[in-house]
Amino acid sequence: MAAVALLTLLAGSGAFVLVSLGLVPIGASSGHWKATGWLLHYAMRRAVSTQSMGIEVPPLDDPALVLKGAGHYHTGCLACHGAPGERRSLIVQQMTPEPPFLPPRIEHWEPQELFWIVKHGVKYTAMPAWPAQERDDEVWAMVAFLQALPSMSPERYRQLALGGRSAAEPVTPDHLRRLEDPLGPVLANCNRCHGEDGGGRGEGAFPRLAGQSEPYLLGALQAYARGERYSGVMQPIAAGLEPEVLEALAGHYAELPPASRTKAPKPAPDVLARGLTLAERGVPERGVPSCVHCHGPKNSPRNPMYPNIAGQYAGYLKAQLALFNDGKRGGTAYARIMHSAAQRLTPEQMQALADYYASLPAAAAPALSADASNEPASTLAESQAREISSQQQR
Repeated sequence: MAAVALLTLLAGSGAFVLVSLGLVPIGASSGHWKATGWLLHYAMRRAVSTQSMGIEVPPLDDPALVLKGAGHYHTGCLACHGAPGERRSLIVQQMTPEPPFLPPRIEHWEPQELFWIVKHGVKYTAMPAWPAQERDDEVWAMVAFLQALPSMSPERYRQLALGGRSAAEPVTPDHLRRLEDPLGPVLANCNRCHGEDGGGRGEGAFPRLAGQSEPYLLGALQAYARGERYSGVMQPIAAGLEPEVLEALAGHYAELPPASRTKAPKPAPDVLARGLTLAERGVPERGVPSCVHCHGPKNSPRNPMYPNIAGQYAGYLKAQLALFNDGKRGGTAYARIMHSAAQRLTPEQMQALADYYASLPAAAAPALSADASNEPASTLAESQAREISSQQQR
C-alpha cells in the first residue's frame, strides 16, 4: 500500500510539473490521443445514460413538433451538425472534439438521452445547453425532429426547415443582400416559421402573427430580447436585433391581413359550447374571469397589449395555457394575470377554450386601440386589471 501511495504521489507530481511547464497539448489542431478520445466519449455516454433515467418521453409523432424542431435546427444546429443535403461548416470540422454529422448517429441514442443532451449540453464540446431551461416543450420538439432526421431526404429537410425553397434556388448570404432593405434578411428568417403571410406554418407549430396589434407584437419581441419571455428559439433571435428592427417587425406583421388556414377537424359541438361558456363567463366559483373581457370578441375598446386569439391555432393556445399554468410563460407586465387564471383551469377547460377560439374567424377579435375611447392605454389596462382582480377575489 505504501508503494502504491508513493507511485500515485509521483504520478500526480509529474502531471503537475507537466502542466506547470506548459507542455500539455491543448491545441485543437493536435487532436486527442485515441485513448483520451475513447475515455471522454465513454464518460459522456455513461453520464447521459444515467442522468436521463426517469425522464418520461411524451408522444412525439405530432408533425407540428417535427416542423417546430426543424425551424430551430436550421438556425442553431446546422453549421456544426449538418443535415440531409447540407454539409457542415469547414470551420467546425477543425474543432476538437469535432461535432458529428448527426443523421447517421441519432439511432444510437434513446429519446430521453437526446432530450438530456439538447437541454443540458455537454461540457468541453461546444455543445451548449438550451437557452431557456423552462421550455421542455421546445426541447421535445427538437427530439421529435432529430428522430425523423436519419430517414429524411434533402428535399424533405428543405421543405421543413426552409418552407419549400428549391434546392437549386440560389441563397444569397445575409451580408451580401442590398443594404437599402435592412429588414429583408430578418423577414426571410421569420418567414421560415411564421410564413410570408404571417399565418404560421403547421397546425400550432408556430403562432399566427398577422393582424395582431403592433403594441402587443413589439411588447412580445422586447420581452424575448430582455429574457422575460422564455424561449430557446425566440430569445436568441430577438436579443440579436436592434430596437428599430424589432419595431419594424412588429409594424410589418400588424399591417398584414389576418390569416387563418387551419386544417384541423372541427371539434364536437358540445366542446365548442363549453368553450363559449368559459370564454363568456369564466369560472366564477374558482376566480377565473371571462376571456372575452380581455381577448374578445367584443366591440368595446380593449388593451392593445392583449393578443387577438380568435382564429389562433388550438394547439398553440393550449400550449400557452399550459405554460402559464406551470409558471413558465413570461411576457409583458400583464402576464401575471394569465398565470393566476390558467392555474385555476383544468386541462379539459384549457382544451375547450383553445378549440373555441380557434374556431372563430381570425378577424373576430380586432385589437382596438385605447384611443377609441379617448382613454390612455395605461389607464385602460389598470382599470381592466382591477376588474379582473376583483372577479378573482369574488
